[in-house]
Amino acid sequence: MIGDLHCHTRVSDGSTGIDDVVLYAKRGGLDFVAITDHDTMAGVSRAEQLGRRCGIGVIAGAELSAWDFVRKRKVHLLCYLPKNPDRLEGLMKHTRENRDKAMRESMHRVMRLFPVTEEHILRYAQGSSTLHHVHIMSALMDLGYANTVYGDLFQELLSPHGSCYTPFSYPEVREAAALIKSAGGICVLAHPSVYDSIELMVELAQEGVIDGVERYHPRVKATDIPAIEQVASRYDLIVTGGTDFHGAFSPKPNPLGTCITEQAALKRIFQLSKNRQD
Repeated sequence: MIGDLHCHTRVSDGSTGIDDVVLYAKRGGLDFVAITDHDTMAGVSRAEQLGRRCGIGVIAGAELSAWDFVRKRKVHLLCYLPKNPDRLEGLMKHTRENRDKAMRESMHRVMRLFPVTEEHILRYAQGSSTLHHVHIMSALMDLGYANTVYGDLFQELLSPHGSCYTPFSYPEVREAAALIKSAGGICVLAHPSVYDSIELMVELAQEGVIDGVERYHPRVKATDIPAIEQVASRYDLIVTGGTDFHGAFSPKPNPLGTCITEQAALKRIFQLSKNRQD
């Protein structure tokens, strides 16, 4: 029994539709797949229905965007199996609104530099909960200005130091984690290597804020693995794995199932969810 517990769809910034993610997870030999779109659970119900039809378990989830105010860095938290997801919606909606406002400002800045139209860019955002950088880049690729999403042009325009980047605010990480637990969900620190969250991981584990940590991820740094494993062992955290699947919108090719969660961890997630009050 294995699962890929970190997958994005067109509902956020993935290139692949919900149906295809579920079907290809099944064809790829996975027993479970978690739909973890950014700050939304809008695609989960559809995925669950399809999962029941094709014989694969779908784990309801979301990836919540948060902020480490001490180190001034982004943090991502994976939420699994919330029993009362409505409790998360207010925070997630606020983040989506902030993101969409910032992305539209970035879009208009890009439009002043390139002959791309708003209609063209928004075409790529159809079905998504908000506009994302990948939608802007996809339109620029259509016009021949780039041949990959996360290449030099992205760095020049839309990276945090890019000329068209627009910052926006995130909730404090402990606030977001507390909300996940209040909704009856399982709270896992996502990809601690990506945003240099190792020190934060230790703090959150010591404080009992997180239930688990994503150890298996395409961008995990070899130098971080000993610390992740040590903290997971010391504080009895659930050790998860996920591909962070975005389809064509990935920095490097990472098909579904590249990184997985093993049976023992899946069982712990299900048991903790069963025991957790909503």
